[in-house]
Amino acid sequence: MSERHLHIISFSIPYPPNYGGVIDVFYKLKALHAQGIKIHLHCYEYDRERSPELLKYCDSVQYYKRRTGILSALSFKPYIVSSRRSKELLDNLLNDDYPVLFEGLHTCYHLGDKRLRDRKKIYRESNIEHHYYYNLYRVEKNLLKKMYFLLASVKLKWYERVLRHASLMLVVSEKDADYLRKRFRNMVVHFLPSFHANDTVRCKTGHGDYALYHGNLSIAENYNAASYLIKEVFNDSDLRLVIAGMNPPEHLKAMAAEKKNITLGSNPTDDEMFRLIADAQVNVLVTFQATGLKLKLLNTLYNGRFVLVNKAMLNGTGLDDLCVIADDSNAIKKNLNELIMKDFREEQVITRSDRLQKNYCNETNARRLIDYIF
Repeated sequence: MSERHLHIISFSIPYPPNYGGVIDVFYKLKALHAQGIKIHLHCYEYDRERSPELLKYCDSVQYYKRRTGILSALSFKPYIVSSRRSKELLDNLLNDDYPVLFEGLHTCYHLGDKRLRDRKKIYRESNIEHHYYYNLYRVEKNLLKKMYFLLASVKLKWYERVLRHASLMLVVSEKDADYLRKRFRNMVVHFLPSFHANDTVRCKTGHGDYALYHGNLSIAENYNAASYLIKEVFNDSDLRLVIAGMNPPEHLKAMAAEKKNITLGSNPTDDEMFRLIADAQVNVLVTFQATGLKLKLLNTLYNGRFVLVNKAMLNGTGLDDLCVIADDSNAIKKNLNELIMKDFREEQVITRSDRLQKNYCNETNARRLIDYIF
């Protein structure tokens, strides 16, 4: 078989793979490399260091400075798009005729360029971005940030039209796939779950003595969810809640410090986070943003015991039967009190493994991705 080459444009440097979007990109690189694909990776560089680790999986890695600043902000295009434009990137793409995979709407500045008209161009969706930014607008308290998120949402909804130039779309949830099929009726849209760090289910059987909420706590979506759990769920409970994640804001630290049954852990290492997830009796994952696939849900199902979620966390993932679902504070309390008494059994581990390997196996999904592109 002749060599198969693929350009992948990443919105950021996908190493280390320690938050949502870059996790999907990095483990996609690994899985495609294992299948013999020659990857030419293009990364926008702004807040992460260049990584030689990427050369283990890519034939070439190119870096481009992200154009942050006022000129990008004043563009009619969304800031996350206008700040990721590069003549050098476009020139590099034009040196051959390999397919191009655009990771997220962020990277689509050149998607509609006439010089790429005859190329195979694949859009990899991670969120319906204008929905995501509108939800950020709804929950943000700072007035300036609130207005920024609203304007960004309007720009992103308008700019989404650029996706008609893609050859196909690969989408992380069935719900988002339904939206894009209705929005672009003549486009080919496939559900292809996110790639992730897990090869096997490693849940512990038995019993833990605390509930865990985790996430990047510098993001409004996550610190609002943590605040909700503190104020509405664990406010009058004796159950232990551990909150863990990156860069928690001071107001969240103060809120947790007032409760004897709540512990907040800042910036745990990967090993510490894995231990917290694995040892918890219940991993509580709630969100008020029904967008994309929450990779922390997938990671928790592979490594944790009971998983208690609200419906917004599931968002068309098809993982409903592996979770306990509760949509208000009283229902969450009721289910917590029941789950804290139960043992997690071996047959539950087997069921979870069978279900996850069917739809969320990286190797299987890499082969599907290759079939779609080549």
